[in-house]
Amino acid sequence: MTLDFSSPRSPETNGWQHCFIETNRIRLHCVTQGEGELVVLLHGFPEFWYSWRHQIPALAKHFKVVVPDLRGYNDSDKPSAGYDLDTLSADIQGIIENLGYLKAHIVGHDWGGAIAWHLAQTVPQRLHRLAILNAPHPHRLMQEMSSNFDQLRRSWYMLAFQVPGLPEWLIRQNLRNFVTTAMQEFCVRKGAFSRRDMDIYQAALEKPGVLTAAMNYYRQLLSPRRLMREWGRSPLPVTVPTLVLWGEDDHFLGQSLLENLDALVKAPLRLTRIADCGHWIQQEVPQTVNRELLNFLRQPYPA
Repeated sequence: MTLDFSSPRSPETNGWQHCFIETNRIRLHCVTQGEGELVVLLHGFPEFWYSWRHQIPALAKHFKVVVPDLRGYNDSDKPSAGYDLDTLSADIQGIIENLGYLKAHIVGHDWGGAIAWHLAQTVPQRLHRLAILNAPHPHRLMQEMSSNFDQLRRSWYMLAFQVPGLPEWLIRQNLRNFVTTAMQEFCVRKGAFSRRDMDIYQAALEKPGVLTAAMNYYRQLLSPRRLMREWGRSPLPVTVPTLVLWGEDDHFLGQSLLENLDALVKAPLRLTRIADCGHWIQQEVPQTVNRELLNFLRQPYPA
């Protein structure tokens, strides 16, 4: 285990600590706070640990909270490969093990949610509980993109990201507009993002290699090899208690993705829809998300 507690420049301090954790042959930058059972918060695109700024101090009153910059993002390593769900999940398993834990509560939003779903399917013995925030089960996403024109329309950017090199070049030409449009304009609670927040997200995306790494998540997900391998396969059931929080006015993800979740989760499942809230749920309604997460994660374990 290698923990490097050198502290990179941070947009916030708030009592939390920065460290680097070596896992799966790479080094991930993490923010940590608190003691107790482990809670791992996984961000999405185009974010980094900062998207959980409202949750870290609230959860750290009861848990040890660890928030990595996912592979390729912000201050984490940016290898040329390893953006498939198996490898990304192995990154998170390594964090759990290197911190000396056998299990963790896994909370994921957007791409972090896809990784969280995959962890729950493939290594349920590593999870206490699973919490998903506006992140479709990968099997349901593939189903809807292949059969539902509304979701295909919403997901047009995933197809556009398949072109090598071009999407990141275009985004880089007008990065501020990209960040503002994707996050501020497409959220429902307009006060969720300040100008300073936009500066912070833009600075993280400007770091060399980040945009290509972020595109590689989508390129791996929709690669012909993966699609052929998964074609016709039944997904492994989720067997750990699961909470799904969903902002109902998500610009990118339709509510049809929530259908038939009980066929995929063979464990206690709670689905909470939040009205007047968009995709950036933990930043749009942080107090609601904090309350729901604490109520769920602090429940006694079933006998």
